[in-house]
Amino acid sequence: MPAFYLTFLAVLLAGLGARDQVTIAGLALGQGRRPAVLVVAILTSIATATLAAYAAALMLVQLPPPARTIFAAIALGMAGLESMVLAPRRDPREPTSSLGALALVLLAHQVTDAPRFLVFGMGVGLAGPWPAGAAGAIGGTVLVAFAWARPELLATPVERWMRRVVGVVLLVTAITVFLRQIGIL
Repeated sequence: MPAFYLTFLAVLLAGLGARDQVTIAGLALGQGRRPAVLVVAILTSIATATLAAYAAALMLVQLPPPARTIFAAIALGMAGLESMVLAPRRDPREPTSSLGALALVLLAHQVTDAPRFLVFGMGVGLAGPWPAGAAGAIGGTVLVAFAWARPELLATPVERWMRRVVGVVLLVTAITVFLRQIGIL
């Protein structure tokens, strides 16, 4: 169960102000809170978390236990870098109201975002890909539902800085886990 709880908390923290969340918030502000947008966002969150859990399950059987921890540290570091470097666009441009186009945009955002890196890394590192995937799906659902319900809260400078701070924490955690695994700390 640690894979579920730790991944759930990490996904919630790393997903605040993520690209998918800002996209949903921008659409909710510009087009109103359309329920279909929320449904598409939830379905893509579940699909990408499942994909990350599946990839973690494949990787888990190929790596010996010491390498799993190092691999998890690399995934945590990638999540931290993504949170610090890739800033979401503040006002997403949506020329159409196409739900299919929204699904493709959300899939592209979510496949490479910090929460899915965390699901992948925590699933491998904690040897629980499916609990980590379930936590990622639930956490992703909570994040997009929050963005849809309260889009005005994602337009503040505080959430931008908070995202950067979470990125630094993830990067420092990754370095610490890596150095402990190789015996330096």
